[in-house]
This record gives sequence, structure tokens and C-alpha cells, in this order.
Amino acid sequence: MSIAYTDADISFAFDGVEFSVPSISYGSITDTIPMHSHGAGCFEIHFNMSGYGRLVTGGKSYEIKPNTLYITGPHVEHAQIPLPHEAMQEYCIYLKTKKISQKKMSPLLNIFFSTPFWIGKDNFGVQAIIRQIFRELENKHTGYRKQIELLLAQLLVCLIRNYDSEKHTRDRFAPGNLTDSISIIIEKYFLYEYSSLSLNDLADRLKLSPRQTQRLIWKYYGKSFQQKKTEARMSAAAVLLKDQSKSISYIADTLGYSSAEHFSSAFRKYYNISPSEFRKLHK
Repeated sequence: MSIAYTDADISFAFDGVEFSVPSISYGSITDTIPMHSHGAGCFEIHFNMSGYGRLVTGGKSYEIKPNTLYITGPHVEHAQIPLPHEAMQEYCIYLKTKKISQKKMSPLLNIFFSTPFWIGKDNFGVQAIIRQIFRELENKHTGYRKQIELLLAQLLVCLIRNYDSEKHTRDRFAPGNLTDSISIIIEKYFLYEYSSLSLNDLADRLKLSPRQTQRLIWKYYGKSFQQKKTEARMSAAAVLLKDQSKSISYIADTLGYSSAEHFSSAFRKYYNISPSEFRKLHK
């Protein structure tokens, strides 16, 4: 069975770049597809569902087997050779850039455009997204075009994650929301990670030096990192102590203190009362 959508007129935008999708297809490759390449700004996304064959490109031959994902970009000459009696069953999505509206490419698209060829195993759900795109095209439920646009953008993210899976690249902050993004990261860090707060760890997340991070916290809160760390731990301690089923030793360990004595000393210094006395008052 072969299915091809060549007149769907699908477009979508991703980080300031507009893409068109001239063709989306699924079918068997029973005959050799001779050496060919795509023009500037054109990418083919291939996902082999079943069957076996070879991909020849750049003077090398690659095995294609079930669940192989490969991408051929601009000017990448390649040929596909199926094995006899085991035809490859392939999904193929053809992308073409329409317009690039930003002067500086986003980090994600830098990875995408700088990877004109990639082949490997899909570890980030590309197959599921492609199948959903085909279901949307087949059923044409209300809003299917918008849904396909969203799925295609998601598909790009998953492709980039496959390319970059060993680097664990973090998205950089966009200039427009830099301040808000940093503020949220700091707030969540002190709120949820009170047991393992570290200036170096927070600085790494913010992509700043420890000294810059210290200055930023002082600017936001008028407090040092150590003061914010103590405040976060003591706020959590006050909540945990109200649960009578949790021992003081357990709470000390949960908060990251080396011992119950160390925790009790810090708690008394902060609240002018011992954890046991605090617990009695809130029993």
C-alpha cells in the first residue's frame, strides 16, 4: 500500500523560519532509487518501518533495517537499495524552507541546518509523531491543519534531540524573556531543591559564573545565596515539622543536613526556638 499527500499545502513556522511541506508519503521501496540529491533548503525525513536495504551516500554504505531514521538534506547525494523480497516500508516527509525572518539563527535551528545528513535509531518519538500526522491527514477532523503544523514543529525538536542526544544541549534564553526566565529558574530552585542547594549548580543552570549569580540574587532579593539557602531550608522545615509522623532526624536528612543536631542548631538560630518546641506549639 502506498499513500502520498502532495497537494495538502501545509506550512509551519519554527523559531522564525517558515517551512513548506510539498510531500508526505508512505510506501514500499521495491526498486533501487538511484543516486540523487535535493536542492538548497530541502530536507527529506525518512523512517523505515519494516524491511531491509542499504543507503549509499558520501562514498559509504549504511544498513537500513526496521526503525531506522535518516535525514538527507541539501545537496546530499544518496541512493536507496532495497534487499530482494524484503522491501523497505518507509515514511517520508519532504521539508523546504520558505523564509528565514531572523538575522541570527536560534540554537535549535543551528543544529538542524548544520546536520545535512544523519542516520541512526530514533530515541525521541519521531515514529509516533509521523504516524499521528498521517492520521490527521486521513481523518481531517476539525482543526487538523493546525494540529499538523504543531506536530511538524514537534517533529523538528525530536529530530534535533536525536542529532544532539550525546551533547544534551540546553536551549539558550531568548532576549525578550531572559529576565523572566532567570527569575523563574531561581524561584523554583529555592522552592523545590532545598535539600541540595549549591551556588555552582545554580550558576551552571543560569549559564553564569558563581560571582554573577551571587550579584543577581542580591539584586533580586537583597540577600546572599547563603541567606536564601537558609531561608528556603527553614521554610521547608516549618512545614515538615507540622507532620507529627516525620522524625526530626528524617527531616534533617530531607533538608540536607549532616545530622539532627546540626539541623536543630540551625533551626534554633533562625527561629529562636528548637524544632521540638516548634512542633509542640503546632501540634
